[in-house]
Amino acid sequence: MKERRRMMSNIVFLNPAILYLLIIIPVMIAYYVYRQNMSSASVRLSSLSFMDGIKPGFRDYLKHTIFVFRVTTVALLIIILARPQSTNKWHDMSTEGIDIMLAMDISGSMLARDFKPDRLEAAKNVATEFITGRPTDRIGLVIFSGESFTQCPLTTDHAVLINLLREMESGMIEDGTAIGLGLANAVNRIKDSDAKSKIIILLTDGVNNRGAIAPLTAAEIAKTMDLRVYTVGVGTKGMAPYPIQTAAGTRYQNMKVEIDEDVLTEIAAMTGGKYFRATDNESLLEIYKEIDKLEKSKIDVQEFSIKNEEYLLFAILAVFMLLAEIVLKKTLLKRYI
Repeated sequence: MKERRRMMSNIVFLNPAILYLLIIIPVMIAYYVYRQNMSSASVRLSSLSFMDGIKPGFRDYLKHTIFVFRVTTVALLIIILARPQSTNKWHDMSTEGIDIMLAMDISGSMLARDFKPDRLEAAKNVATEFITGRPTDRIGLVIFSGESFTQCPLTTDHAVLINLLREMESGMIEDGTAIGLGLANAVNRIKDSDAKSKIIILLTDGVNNRGAIAPLTAAEIAKTMDLRVYTVGVGTKGMAPYPIQTAAGTRYQNMKVEIDEDVLTEIAAMTGGKYFRATDNESLLEIYKEIDKLEKSKIDVQEFSIKNEEYLLFAILAVFMLLAEIVLKKTLLKRYI
């Protein structure tokens, strides 16, 4: 994915030292005021009463406009000599996205309460945060228990993916733990991707006991297709409260946690991934954060800029001021200059 960003900087000057010449402006103003005072005639009169009611005319004010035009023209010429420029900057960003397939166990044991509120909800919450943090990647979702199906194919529409993830619940498909089938389905969904980096995150809390495909067979297929598999075993160590269906409804009974860590470790090692064990909500979150760091998208940034001369506006204003001064001298103020 390529993206170009453009920014225009503020105006800068190629020859900023020339701007020191603007000190001429206050000198010109001071000299003009001094000359006006010196040119006023000094006459002794016994009374000035005859001048009462006489106000300066329009031309008396207008003649000072010539000086204003002249000072402005000088200031503009100094700015032009300083070479004002603007800069157009481009950032070319080339992002190499990663295709990620989540394969999540939704078997009945994922409702165990050693996580808060249970394993499945904890896994959904952490996966949602993981998806949100990877906006440039295509991510898909495969679910499995006794069988497996695709909940969401690879997509960059993460809002849809997160909604489908939220709708995922235990009991959607036949119960059991078909790890091999879930991994094989994820492999099938990502194998035709043209992304340079393709990974599968396989999360389960049990031992493979269903499905026609053995976990290591699915891992062999993933290896031949250059797919990296990160495996996550979910469950505390020792005993955990598992849901048991009774005539009186669902009750929870402490049972031994059994996760086939040897198989999950071998799957990860075989495909160049890594095995993680999550024993609570916090460790599960840290696992996804570590995977996020291991699988960062590659971003190449190229920057270049084009400088544009911006003296034209100042030159037009300077010419206008100069012409205005000349016109006033030759017309309205001809008799006063």
